[in-house]
Amino acid sequence: MRIIVCLVSLTSFLLVNFSCHKSAPEPRNTKVVPEGFVPLFNRIDLDGWEVRQPENQDWQVVDGVIDCNPHEGRGDRNLWTAESYGDFELMVDWRIKESPYINRAAKIILPDGTYKRDDSGKEVLIKVPNTDSGIFLRGQHKSQVNIWCWPVGSGEEWGYRTDPAFSPEVRAGVTPKVRADRPVGQWNTFYIVMKGDLLTVTLNRTLILDNARLPGVPAQGPIALQHHGDRKDGEWGASFLQFHRIFIKELNQPSIQ
Repeated sequence: MRIIVCLVSLTSFLLVNFSCHKSAPEPRNTKVVPEGFVPLFNRIDLDGWEVRQPENQDWQVVDGVIDCNPHEGRGDRNLWTAESYGDFELMVDWRIKESPYINRAAKIILPDGTYKRDDSGKEVLIKVPNTDSGIFLRGQHKSQVNIWCWPVGSGEEWGYRTDPAFSPEVRAGVTPKVRADRPVGQWNTFYIVMKGDLLTVTLNRTLILDNARLPGVPAQGPIALQHHGDRKDGEWGASFLQFHRIFIKELNQPSIQ
């Protein structure tokens, strides 16, 4: 009997997980709210979110998902929560819709956060799809959980990894331990835990960052979905992204001193 139960459970597990790898219009379990969490997105409109430009041509709700149709323009074109948050757990479903442009100057990021160099000491440049976005934590661009197509994978903290003012330990800590992204067009899930100045990021059930330190991160601030409007080949790609389930659980933790 145990063997039969195990086989049934394994079959169900495989069906659920392999279904996630299809380019479906929306991820699985769309109506399930995890225990203790509240939704930040109601699947109908952008209630609870705000843009900081009077004209909003970039962010819309399409078929129950937040859709970014990026355009170039001045000012802050990111999509921000109206509320601010301190310590929290955050779950976000996201996918890159398409990546029609190319970045021919992407780099290979090593586990310590530095870039791979050739025998002459020059940074090795590679070609990758040119799409870029991310999730801002506590109101600042610097504490961005990155979404992109570089080989290191999504989940890194660009603002901390590239800042020479921080120690090698800090810069290595904000560099992904493994690439866990699914192919372009498929849904991914971030599970982000922010406590004090420590950040843990899991992508598709794979640990990416483990209690990475973010020195100087504000104690509280809004969350944002990042906008890039560069519809061209180059260094920073347009944010052709969609976001679906966005849930948050606020934690009762001491504030940063």
